[in-house]
Amino acid sequence: MTIHNEGKKIIPIAFFFLAVLDAIIYISLKQFFIFYILMAASLVLAGLVVYFFRIPDRKIIPNGNHVLAPADGKIVVLKEVFEKEYFKDMRIQVSIFMSPLNVHQNRAPIAGVITYMNHVRGAFYPAFVEKSSELNERCSTVFKMKNGTEILSRQIAGTVARRICTYKNTGDLIEQGAEYGFIRFGSRVDLFLPLDAKVKVKMDKKSLGGQTIIATL
Repeated sequence: MTIHNEGKKIIPIAFFFLAVLDAIIYISLKQFFIFYILMAASLVLAGLVVYFFRIPDRKIIPNGNHVLAPADGKIVVLKEVFEKEYFKDMRIQVSIFMSPLNVHQNRAPIAGVITYMNHVRGAFYPAFVEKSSELNERCSTVFKMKNGTEILSRQIAGTVARRICTYKNTGDLIEQGAEYGFIRFGSRVDLFLPLDAKVKVKMDKKSLGGQTIIATL
């Protein structure tokens, strides 16, 4: 397991503020028993911050017939919808809710070229709420395979998540399962698949980014 580069920016800042807070508590409190309890709580919080930015060692097995999960989490939406931002037609939507305890690295569901990227500012409704797909801050990325098949993956910020990070640009080539983004502190990723895709997951199933087969093409 390694620490994501986003964590290397945030973890030192978080540790600094926790240390300052602990110092203030130590000076202010006369009861050392309470101080030790609060100190233990701050250590747990520090551990959770580090845990959030973990990147597990994970073997990716590319397969041109598979759509792999773009994120760790739980399947919360599985239905046919009208996708009106890019495709402007009916698609199968598969949504993965990422709790603060999940790995928040986002991976390419298929190999190909990135044909579209669009980052939209918006609200911060809880990521598990259905309307967050269209109202929250979000970034839509379309991956196009050599045979022309396109998959849209939409990163969605949640109530706590306030930053969506993307590391690729339109025109870039990307391998299946390779990292293309990261979302901080609780979020969601929506996949929009062709109607003839054969979905292999069910509601409430847990997914692992780059490993769980969401659908076959």
